[in-house]
Amino acid sequence: MFFRLCRDIFNVSASRRLTQKHRSIMEDGAQTQPLFSFGVVADIQYADVDDGYNYSRTSKRYYRSSLQLLARARESWSEAAVKPDFVLQLGDIVDGVNKRHGASQRALDTVLREFGSSPELVVHHVWGNHEFYNFSRSSLLLSKLNTRPMSGDPAAACCSDIYAYHFSPVPGFRFVVLDAYDVSVLGREKDSEEYKRAMSLILQHNDNEDLNCPPAHGKQRFTMFNGGFSTKQLDWLQSVLTSADDKRERVTLISHLPVHPFSADAMCLAWNFDELLAVIRSHRCVVCFMAGHDHDGGYCRDEHTGVHHLTMEGVIETPPDSDAHATVSVYKDRMVLKGSGRVEDRVFPFPQ
Repeated sequence: MFFRLCRDIFNVSASRRLTQKHRSIMEDGAQTQPLFSFGVVADIQYADVDDGYNYSRTSKRYYRSSLQLLARARESWSEAAVKPDFVLQLGDIVDGVNKRHGASQRALDTVLREFGSSPELVVHHVWGNHEFYNFSRSSLLLSKLNTRPMSGDPAAACCSDIYAYHFSPVPGFRFVVLDAYDVSVLGREKDSEEYKRAMSLILQHNDNEDLNCPPAHGKQRFTMFNGGFSTKQLDWLQSVLTSADDKRERVTLISHLPVHPFSADAMCLAWNFDELLAVIRSHRCVVCFMAGHDHDGGYCRDEHTGVHHLTMEGVIETPPDSDAHATVSVYKDRMVLKGSGRVEDRVFPFPQ
């Protein structure tokens, strides 16, 4: 509670409400065509089951109506005067409850069919913990949730078994999709070395009988529903960002797990968030980091770099009479996020 109170106070002072300067920027931007735009949605977690509650039974989950909220988001993007060039789906597209009902593939097909109702929308999928509750890593790599570009550039993807890649929608801008469960027990066979190393890491910090229950003190992020970034992925990201620095590109990083302590609840952070933050802070090209996982959402601007860290509100815990999606318009000096429902409007000036 203390952490969340501190975070909320920080967020109010940082950007919970648009400043007059930002409002004028938005008004000016309305008179100018953006360079490009994109949609954002997180934690749909669809399942054809009755409403339920989260793990701690503190928040209601609207499993069936999450599909209706996605349909409204899709319609808003398709009917916009300036249609988004692509959509970022930030992970947890279907809920783990589907696995218990033998409905994983059926639920996924239902959600992908909804996305496909607007075939002009290009969707980039991020993998979260609920993808791995339903499917193995090997099956996800062969599924429609693998949206790595089929390009001739081998450097566009990290490697065959790590789901990380980058793409450039227009010259001067780059997006990097990260695999926050590269190091994790999720999606790994229990007899694999990857599983054993990840489990050993959890047990170093979590002595609970139920390892999905965060430690009472200290490093609350070390649970089975989280994960981290391997050295191989971090080294690859370093090379991508170095190249972007040289080209003077603006880079947005995308992950299911947040990495800034003031952008999400402590138990929702990636295991080695500090290592990822160190990589970001060693480059001048990064302008924004977008994540999901914490259904309450969050935002902060890194005091060291000016990088914006946005955690999107989750569709799954959004009442049926509201919404939880956004459209981001990108200009040469800023990004302007237009939220719907629970998602607030924000302006992200690029770091100088």
